[in-house]
Amino acid sequence: MAKVCVITGGGSGMGLEAAKYFKDRVVIISGRTEAKLAKAVEELKACGVDAYYKTCDTSKRESVKELVEYALSKGEIINVINSAGISPAMSSTDPEKILRINAMGTVYMNEEFSKVMNAGSVILDVASNSAYVLPSFLISTKVYALAETDEAAFIKKMMKKASLAKEGYPRAGFAYALSKNFVVWYAKKCAIEYGKKGIRVVSLSPGLIATDMGKMEEKDGGMLIPFACEKRMGKPEELGFALATVADERNGYLAGVDVLTDGGSTTHMKEFKKM
Repeated sequence: MAKVCVITGGGSGMGLEAAKYFKDRVVIISGRTEAKLAKAVEELKACGVDAYYKTCDTSKRESVKELVEYALSKGEIINVINSAGISPAMSSTDPEKILRINAMGTVYMNEEFSKVMNAGSVILDVASNSAYVLPSFLISTKVYALAETDEAAFIKKMMKKASLAKEGYPRAGFAYALSKNFVVWYAKKCAIEYGKKGIRVVSLSPGLIATDMGKMEEKDGGMLIPFACEKRMGKPEELGFALATVADERNGYLAGVDVLTDGGSTTHMKEFKKM
């Protein structure tokens, strides 16, 4: 049976770059825009990747279930890289949309794929270094736990926290940071639960990456770039390699942690700023 790697948000950027490293298996990329996915599949096939696409809106559980079924039709699902998400600039007028895609989308992906994955498989959830900049009073694991038991209450309480910021980009930025802090926490929770089945779960937090999305954020969300050791944005191919490495099933003892991949900017800002 063929080995299958599923990558959400695989139509461009670091998700697409990660897909190029899985030439020994069937790769399924997903996203919301079919034309974008079709073009990406052509690029992957030209690189020697046995690639296919399936449109999916990860903020809708039924859409995720359809992606699971499609992936199963191609073989045994070994790797899942959930890099689908939206940034503050992409939804500055609708912070709830950010929470539904970034946070609830992660819940749907992990829950639905873990049902059909076997021992030795991997789920990699993509977070962000913005998860590390939140004031501690905004972080509540009790609220985070509601994502699995009471979705409406989870969204309501998360929106209340985001509403402490002014409307527009600041509020969307709060919602984004909250959603990604949740992803880091949730991946650790899933690692403990799914580990009993032999499924490894880990998260990875990129800094600002020089993709179309990253360039949209550079003006208002680029405060950490000067703190990066090389004072630059990350390259999509660098993050693609990082994702592929962390998601490789041979990296079997890396679980229940967040891999901070932001050029050292978070460490610099928090620990060495005064120096």
